[in-house]
Amino acid sequence: MPEAAFVLQTAVSFLAIMNPIGNTPIFVSLVEDFTEEERIRIARTATLWAFFIVTAFTLGGNLIFRLFGITLSAFRIAGGILLFMIAYHLVRAKRSHQHHPTAEEEEEAEDIAITPLATPILAGPGTITTALSLVGRKTDPLKILTVILVFAVICLLTYLCFIYGEALTKRLRPSWIGVMTRLMGLILAVVAVQMILEGFSGALTQIFKIVPSGLPR
Repeated sequence: MPEAAFVLQTAVSFLAIMNPIGNTPIFVSLVEDFTEEERIRIARTATLWAFFIVTAFTLGGNLIFRLFGITLSAFRIAGGILLFMIAYHLVRAKRSHQHHPTAEEEEEAEDIAITPLATPILAGPGTITTALSLVGRKTDPLKILTVILVFAVICLLTYLCFIYGEALTKRLRPSWIGVMTRLMGLILAVVAVQMILEGFSGALTQIFKIVPSGLPR
């Protein structure tokens, strides 16, 4: 895959799954009782922890595959199904339990910067699955670095959306946020289907041992 195309795919995938604008109203509602200084600190802590969590899985993904005997094809199929479930809820402009905690889970959190903001809202199963699928099973330092850098940019964008969240939500109509959320859901659904197709393609190749010419051995 060309480098520019891979960077674009990575950015679109993370942007769709993180959905900074769609998550901004959630952030605002969670920190409405805090001071401006505390809101900035919470936004910074949440995005940094999200970055560290996804980076750790991105760097250790190959080890995870080996440790549990997981094939990339199986991971892509399972991850694609999970992402499609999240995308389905986004298209309907509804919260997904994989993406958003329940009210009971929010009340039990000791530090909302880490839970529920850093995880599962930002660095949830969908985000981790996306990172691992993009990196793949082969250790490619350039691909790993690209995924980490692109995710860092998305985290920075999310941080900016959070700290200017109150002003942003006032300027954006609820209908506009709904349209953006549905659009991100549609993009994420396409990404999920692509992951599933690639997973099945890889699985069939392993099962039937198809040679490059396309003919069975």
